[in-house]
Amino acid sequence: MQVIVVGGFLGSGKTTTIINMGKYLAEKGKKVAIIVNEIGEVGIDGDVIKRFGFDTKEITSGCICCSLKVGLRTTVTLLAKEYKPDIMMIEPTGIAFPHLIRNEIELMNLGEQVKIAPLVTLIDGSRFKHLMKEVKDFAMRQIIDAEILVINKVDLIEPIRLPILEASVQQLNPKARVVTLSGKDTGEKFENFMRIVLPDIDEVPEKTPQVTIDEKPRPAAQQETENSIEASGVGTYSVEFAVENRNLSTEAAREITTELMNIIKEKVLKLNPEFVGHIKLFLDTGSETVKQSVTAYYEEPQEEIIKSEEGAVTKFKILSAVSNANKAALKDAVNSSVQEIFEKAGIRIHKTEQGHEHEHKEHKHMQKIVNISRQERK
Repeated sequence: MQVIVVGGFLGSGKTTTIINMGKYLAEKGKKVAIIVNEIGEVGIDGDVIKRFGFDTKEITSGCICCSLKVGLRTTVTLLAKEYKPDIMMIEPTGIAFPHLIRNEIELMNLGEQVKIAPLVTLIDGSRFKHLMKEVKDFAMRQIIDAEILVINKVDLIEPIRLPILEASVQQLNPKARVVTLSGKDTGEKFENFMRIVLPDIDEVPEKTPQVTIDEKPRPAAQQETENSIEASGVGTYSVEFAVENRNLSTEAAREITTELMNIIKEKVLKLNPEFVGHIKLFLDTGSETVKQSVTAYYEEPQEEIIKSEEGAVTKFKILSAVSNANKAALKDAVNSSVQEIFEKAGIRIHKTEQGHEHEHKEHKHMQKIVNISRQERK
């Protein structure tokens, strides 16, 4: 089994890239397991992955960004024993230190059959200047720790600027391999990236070796207790609502999410006029899901429509993570905006889960498991 940790700040394109990596590996005949860790107990990225045809299963409520020893170990152990994947990918939240997750994997003593791939960190090249201004110290930590640095979203960068950006990133981490990529493109550049991460990707073992795990407690590394959320300076809030209107059309959902994103962004700009982070809205009508997202103060919201799962019910989720924003103020901005827009539309909603504000003692983060078997390739 090979383990790949794919990190990067909020909005760097990790989920899109991991979906493409999973598809690519499955097409190569590999059995892949993906662990998705989000910043709140209300998962959104796991739902998106599921709608691309991957089987998603909630497995534990440990928080891998700040309580690695229990949550991640339990998850990896279960996956290794029950699913026996060829490749395990881990997507930490964008406000985690990815190298801590990789270090914890190494401490698990998974056996000689398990190889740890180079640590991959994605950088949103289109926001690089703003990241260095808003969350410089935190972003630098992620960059310096990486072994492969991926400048993502090159389709949004002027070609004349790309060599300068590559040189700047390489200067920050001279030892890392720097590659450029667009997470939406699975062509030659993507194939080259995959071969850098997994040079022996085409090798087919005669039989899948049994993964053995040492169940004895391992000594905790001092870094494990570091609070990456506080270090990031990012305020976070996530919440889920049940929607009582069962006949909501896709067009109505688009109107609601567009208006809601605009008003939330307007309020967030008052909290921080130059914010970076990720605000994601997710309105499932039962037949189609409308997703809106924005990752920086100067961006227009991006919309995506995805087919809902069979038997899905109408629901609304939001995840907000904003640089240098007060958590209480962010929570108020989100809740007041949601109430205002749904009341205006004449739609009744009620909370189904409490938004998670990252209380470390409670360890309420949601992890998702995605199993892509050879028979379930999409």
